[in-house]
Amino acid sequence: MPLAERVCGGGGPKMIPESHPLQQLFLELVGRHYAEEIGIRDPQIVNYVAQLLAEFCDVRQLFAIRTAAGRALTDVGEMLAESNPVFGPAPSFDRERQVRKHIGDYTLFFTGMFPESINHFRLRRNRLENFVDWMKAGKESYYIVSKFDCFEYTKVAPLFASLSDHFEQCVYGLNQVKNDLQEMKHPLVRRTNELLM
Repeated sequence: MPLAERVCGGGGPKMIPESHPLQQLFLELVGRHYAEEIGIRDPQIVNYVAQLLAEFCDVRQLFAIRTAAGRALTDVGEMLAESNPVFGPAPSFDRERQVRKHIGDYTLFFTGMFPESINHFRLRRNRLENFVDWMKAGKESYYIVSKFDCFEYTKVAPLFASLSDHFEQCVYGLNQVKNDLQEMKHPLVRRTNELLM
């Protein structure tokens, strides 16, 4: 079973297969930069981050979290509010985990691959996320996901604890991946820059 299915659970959108050349490219780049520059050689972290890059090639995955009314959430502050099962609209703790996992993924992706876009988002309009520290939100979200350590989440909880513990290093490693992709003029970087800027 592919890592994305093991971590996210089945029944979701189709993921890029692990044998796809794009997935292989991301796996090679993430593996090299994480091992050589930040000392992370954990294959679970490397595989997860490479799968995240492949998954977020599909913009629908990037904006997968929606309100009950169906509106896509692009504001990290609104996502944080959406994840709250006690005072917010999250109907269950599973929904909290789902949204918190997405916050971790979303903030890792943007702070690592497109840090310049974060202020661009904030300057466009008044947003709840203007008050949110993206690094802290991502690290905290992965930590919360790691605390879901029972039943079907038992095996993946340590992965999210590691992602939380090494969040800053993962961001730096992704920035190095971005630099390599820019040198290659990869369409992912070009397309995302068009969308964001």
